[in-house]
Amino acid sequence: MPWRPLDGEAFPTLGFHVADQMAEFLDYVVSREQLEFLIRFYEIDPLSCKRVKTRAVIQRPRGWGKSPFLAATGIAEALFEVVPDGWDADGQPVARPWVDFKTIINVPVTATSDDQVQNTWAPMLEMARTDALVNEFDVDPMDTFIAIPGGKIEPRTSSGRSIKGLPGQVAAIMDQTEEWVKGNGGLRLAQNIRNNSTKASGITIESPNAFTPGEQSVAEASARDWELIESGKYPDLAAARQILYDHREAPADTDPADRESLIAGLRYAYGDSSDHPDGCVIHQPPCEPGWAPIERQALAFLDTSNDPQVLRADFLNQITHATNSFVSQPELRAILDVDKVISKTEPVTLGFDGSEGRKPGKGTADSTVLIGYSVTQKHLFKIGVWEQPDGPKGENWRPPVLEIEAAVRQAFKDYNVVGFYADPSAGWAGHVKTWEAEYSKRLKVRMSRDEPIRWRQKDLARTTGTFDQLESAITAGKESITYDGSPELTSHFINARRDRRRSGYVLMKPEHDPDGSKIDAAWGAMFAYAAGIDALGMKLTKKKTAARRIY
Repeated sequence: MPWRPLDGEAFPTLGFHVADQMAEFLDYVVSREQLEFLIRFYEIDPLSCKRVKTRAVIQRPRGWGKSPFLAATGIAEALFEVVPDGWDADGQPVARPWVDFKTIINVPVTATSDDQVQNTWAPMLEMARTDALVNEFDVDPMDTFIAIPGGKIEPRTSSGRSIKGLPGQVAAIMDQTEEWVKGNGGLRLAQNIRNNSTKASGITIESPNAFTPGEQSVAEASARDWELIESGKYPDLAAARQILYDHREAPADTDPADRESLIAGLRYAYGDSSDHPDGCVIHQPPCEPGWAPIERQALAFLDTSNDPQVLRADFLNQITHATNSFVSQPELRAILDVDKVISKTEPVTLGFDGSEGRKPGKGTADSTVLIGYSVTQKHLFKIGVWEQPDGPKGENWRPPVLEIEAAVRQAFKDYNVVGFYADPSAGWAGHVKTWEAEYSKRLKVRMSRDEPIRWRQKDLARTTGTFDQLESAITAGKESITYDGSPELTSHFINARRDRRRSGYVLMKPEHDPDGSKIDAAWGAMFAYAAGIDALGMKLTKKKTAARRIY
């Protein structure tokens, strides 16, 4: 018997059946908005009678109810009838539990810290102790895991190796993936979870809050995948059908300073969970008021001690940059120019920032960078970036000194270098002195007469002043500066955070990921830009002319 659609059905689904089981055995009644997610998540292919979605992301503001919703979904995957098993006499889907198909069943509830994993684990444990569930299924809820037929549901954190190869992973809950970054093991954890899911024909569900662009989190990567799908550029558009991405944020023109605009934005972001007396704004007729305190959240925006960017992310679900970001992604996109070509004759300045390499027990090494700047075209471009590889290849890594020295020599051959500023720290002081001895006669722009390349680290005012000038140029747009869009320059610029000093600010790594997020190319760009400013001050804007031969 093939699928026979009911009135208005676009595809077969187990979503209604799963919601009914949640209500019966967990005493958990989903909202209309949550039901709509389940309908799409449990979509069935009418020809193969298999589930379509294997990876889902549901991104909502804090307090929307993600944690209990995912807790119920995790239990459903572990115990309920969620595996399609043909059609009944009416052409409607029927299903069986995973235990009918597998001898081992595991459902990890994952996050990068114990506190985060408790967000979903606490309501899940409470649901697992519901009398109806305990009486119907052979479950034994413990404080640290829930024993189920064939396996268990348990919380796991970002010790990525501990979950690698977990057998029978039919489902995995990935909570707060906006916090999953390289430095806390989040990227490895996500990869291992997805590999396990693929091996077991299981599913994964992410539940991030709004991520901060540039932090290179798992949530940001998932959003990037969805953007590629939407634009038709995803590597495998057939596989793209397996991804369900559900994100809704307040309109971009929501004005936190305008109470009416703010309330409207909050109601839209919170959907069915909004407790506004007029009900929700995403359905007609409106659903009954929910549980999220819209008025209370609006008051938080009036408290000047709160970070406005954090409030936008937490309550309006808007994806925005950190308050102390050096520059934002839109600002960088506005100065992107991949068509500029640097000639051998136009004046160019260089900036260098070096790294000693990885120290035992000290995490990931800083990058070593060589950045160029065209004085006449006002254009930053990458010459070289050397970074510690991931995994075993990165153990005891040191920057390839000979390769870097060769890159510097090649830069002086390829370009009309009029200035070169370099940070002499991190074991590069000797190299800087060598470069000064070798190239001093070519350098018209000099930090000082005797040390033309060595950046004066004690001159903090010069450092803070140049960063301020560079930021102003970037925010002013293409008339003031452009850059080549290299991935390293882009990510290092986005990673950089302002660190306030008496004379202004310098750049530091993000507090959430000081090990994984690199900013060295931003420092290298500042050194190159500083030399470029000095070159302009000396009116070194003319191209070098070739020497005339006299016969």
